[in-house]
Amino acid sequence: MKTKKKEEIKPPPITPEVKLHDSYWLAEIAIIILVSAIICILMYPHILTSPKVYHVGDISDRNIKASTDLLVEDVKLTKELREKAVRAVRDVYDFDPTDSHLISRIHEAFKFARENLPENPDQEDVEKLKKGFFEILSIPPDDKIFNSLYMAHFSSEIEQRLISIIEPIIKKGVISDKRLLAQKIRKGIIIHDIISGNEIKVTKLSSFYDKREVKEIILKKKKEIIEETGNKRLAELIGNMAEILIQPNITFNSRETELRKEIAKNSVKPSYFKVKKGEMIVREGEKITPEILLKLNAQRKALKEEKGISKLIGMFVLVCSMLGVTYFIGSLSTGKKSHRRLKDLIFTGLMLLIVYLIVLFSNFIAEEFSRTFQNFSPNALRFIIPVATGSMLVSIFLGINSAIGFSFVASVISAIVLKRHIEYFIYFFVNSLISAYGVKSCRERIVFIKTGLKVGLVNIILAISAEILLGLTSSVEIIIAVISAFMGGIFSGIVTTGLQPLIESVFGYTSDIKLLELASLDQPLLQELMVRAPGTYHHSVIVSNMVEAAAHEIGANPLLAKVAAYYHDIGKMKKPLYFIENQIGTENKHEKLAPSMSALILISHVKDGVEIAKKHKLGQEIIDIIQQHHGTSLITYFYEKAKAQAEKSGKALPNEADFRYPGPKPQTKEAGLVMLADSVEAACRSLSDPTPARIKGTVQNIINKIFADGQLDECELTLKDLNKIAKSFNKTLAGIFHHRIEYPEPVDPKEQKKRLANGTSDQIRKADTRDKEKAFKTEDKNGLRRLGMSG
Repeated sequence: MKTKKKEEIKPPPITPEVKLHDSYWLAEIAIIILVSAIICILMYPHILTSPKVYHVGDISDRNIKASTDLLVEDVKLTKELREKAVRAVRDVYDFDPTDSHLISRIHEAFKFARENLPENPDQEDVEKLKKGFFEILSIPPDDKIFNSLYMAHFSSEIEQRLISIIEPIIKKGVISDKRLLAQKIRKGIIIHDIISGNEIKVTKLSSFYDKREVKEIILKKKKEIIEETGNKRLAELIGNMAEILIQPNITFNSRETELRKEIAKNSVKPSYFKVKKGEMIVREGEKITPEILLKLNAQRKALKEEKGISKLIGMFVLVCSMLGVTYFIGSLSTGKKSHRRLKDLIFTGLMLLIVYLIVLFSNFIAEEFSRTFQNFSPNALRFIIPVATGSMLVSIFLGINSAIGFSFVASVISAIVLKRHIEYFIYFFVNSLISAYGVKSCRERIVFIKTGLKVGLVNIILAISAEILLGLTSSVEIIIAVISAFMGGIFSGIVTTGLQPLIESVFGYTSDIKLLELASLDQPLLQELMVRAPGTYHHSVIVSNMVEAAAHEIGANPLLAKVAAYYHDIGKMKKPLYFIENQIGTENKHEKLAPSMSALILISHVKDGVEIAKKHKLGQEIIDIIQQHHGTSLITYFYEKAKAQAEKSGKALPNEADFRYPGPKPQTKEAGLVMLADSVEAACRSLSDPTPARIKGTVQNIINKIFADGQLDECELTLKDLNKIAKSFNKTLAGIFHHRIEYPEPVDPKEQKKRLANGTSDQIRKADTRDKEKAFKTEDKNGLRRLGMSG
């Protein structure tokens, strides 16, 4: 039995769409990196330069001012203070009050000797005893001392007399030679008890013994023993043992002493003198003195720190991360396509650069102004910087979600420029958020100024709080801060007013302000449409009403959808009579044309509409909807007509692609709405008896066909949205095509009898309506039930 080879799983092919998406993704990353790099280079302008190195005696070739506030170390004074601190440190001596447990060793040694004293001694036993005894005492063996002790059977009396001499001496402490401390004792020494850890300062040599004094004490004790016992040999034995066992237990700790000197040295902070930013360090032609050189070196060090590669990389990563995360979160919330996101990213990056330059320039002006007028602090003047301008513009064109992220990034960068004060970050972040929310639904330019006034009032509270946190509480300072903060809000509104139309023009954005202007039916382009293609104009007005109501239901932009609906068919102005809604009382021009030519004419109205929209600068969003409102849908009537003609003549069937619109398919909710409303309105207009049931059936049928054809695959419309759209369309169209009361006309009596015989016209019409409604219900039984829109 042959086994089938396992089919190799191949990865999906890389389509042009995937490649294009990847290229957009790479372009987005590149823009984020580029913007971050530009900001970092502008933040550290000295990164590309290297200051000249001067030496004492050189002549300056230019005027050099302090580029920032400098703290210059006074090296000479610092050195003197550190040397003084080192001299003040006292030497440390370790004190062992037990001398490594000497007393306990004496007890143990004598006990060992008495317990191991041999009854029948031989040479080997004696040697073993001697070795063990002296090992316990940790002193070299001494035959004379051992023999004397052995003869005395290591008596307890010798043990007790020996301890009585040693114990008080080691408790007080023994040093090798007091004469070595003659100089040090004046400022005192530190005696460190290694057992308890306690330390005492000693300033008298009488506080401890040295070896010379110990000998004198032992000699005295020997005399006392002789006087008491009359045993000179016993006194000599005890005295010799005491002299051997007592060793210095106060020793100099050089390591600890040096460590404390180092700590004292390092604890002395460098002494500085201040050089203010802008202060002249050296003039052209002036000789470099040691003091000037200190200032120049301090400036070079400050510049070096600013342009340190690690600092630059850190700032780059910070800016790059903030901008990247903010952008991608904003793009996810908007759901825009890659090419539109790329434009948004370029705009966001440009706005960030503009805000940064505004902050940089404003900060420079504030500092120069404060140097000229000493009463004006640069901290108070900085509140006038219109950082909120960027957030207002981003909110207008990209939405509030993107504006929130932008506000955070712009505020962080602004705070970094302004000496990293957290107070400035809070000030700019709060007023940027308020500004962004103030213009998120802006439909008049006066709103910019009104928002600026509101922000100015909030800025006053923020500025007073920031002044207090910065420690600047003088009345003059606070008054200047209040005025600056209020003017900062107004300037933000004024700058936004000036930049808004410029950005619309450069980036092709369409703000609500422009949409409101375009929504006026007095617009010359709409007036021209009404004159040249009145049917199309009327159709566009109805479609605008439909999409506006539906947009409210699904969370789309009602204003954008409405305005786009007004202009979606402006391309029909070039050949108005080729479109059925404009053929009033005239013959149908398509009857004399080949189906393929008719299809070309219909398709061309999209291209013509895009050209007209660009000429009149309607904005990219409206141009996109004009281009997408037919998607790639099939012109069914002329395609079927061409197929029938081909079958009849025996020619090859027409290519379906020739009868489809070129696309692209709708990319946004608004574009999808216009496509649906355009087709639904045209279909409902053709109904001979537009009852609510027939309208509902037609709406469901048209939406179902568009959905099944895949025209809504690339926009964000969900099945739930389609259900809401259908209900909204039904409601709007029912109001437009509602029945009017028919007033009866006088009839001839003979005609009346005839009608009574065959049924009245009203009865016939009602029956016909019931039949048609029943037919629509049967046809649409499977209509949009699978989309959740039936019933």
